[in-house]
Amino acid sequence: MEDSIKIDNRGDFALWAIEMAKQIVSEQGFELARASREGTDDEVRVAGNALGQVITNTLIEVFDGLLEGSPE
Repeated sequence: MEDSIKIDNRGDFALWAIEMAKQIVSEQGFELARASREGTDDEVRVAGNALGQVITNTLIEVFDGLLEGSPE
């Protein structure tokens, strides 16, 4: 995610999470579907790993954002 946003409540977080999920599925999910239909086992594995990595990166981004400004 390129821009910073301020999440003040659970509703804001839910909206952000939905938008991120739609973006991830539209980009990485398509590649996984294409690879599973047209590709080799290795291409499916690579696309699946890429999807998992994007999800992981997004979760880490959220976690890091939650820690900003908190006492160490």
